[in-house]
Amino acid sequence: MRELAFRLRRGDDLRQSIEEKCKELHINTAVVLSGVGCVYRMKIRLANAVEYLEREEDFEIVSLTGTVSRGKAHIHVSLADDSGNCIGGHLEKGCLINTTCELVLGILEEYETKREFDPESGYDEIVFSRIKGR
Repeated sequence: MRELAFRLRRGDDLRQSIEEKCKELHINTAVVLSGVGCVYRMKIRLANAVEYLEREEDFEIVSLTGTVSRGKAHIHVSLADDSGNCIGGHLEKGCLINTTCELVLGILEEYETKREFDPESGYDEIVFSRIKGR
């Protein structure tokens, strides 16, 4: 595994920036190792996979974890408001950086990924395959 570290600035879209960076660098498979910063606009999908929560206020990123497969991110985020209350869910496009976000991705060069429909979950799920000889 090799690492990629970069910083986002005010107004950058958190999810979109991660996806675009992976596409730009032709990264097939990556994991989010660390994400530290803050957002002024939050957009997440809640656990019921139907409702979206959007708010325009300052939040600290207290946790960021997920995968990127062929330029498509599946990332979960936890955010804390100015009282320390946390909310989390599936990171959606539209979550905008306030002052900064420092990101570190782990690039899994020894894996290929694809998405296949999983009848149990009802979604296209990631399938990891180790590249032979690596």
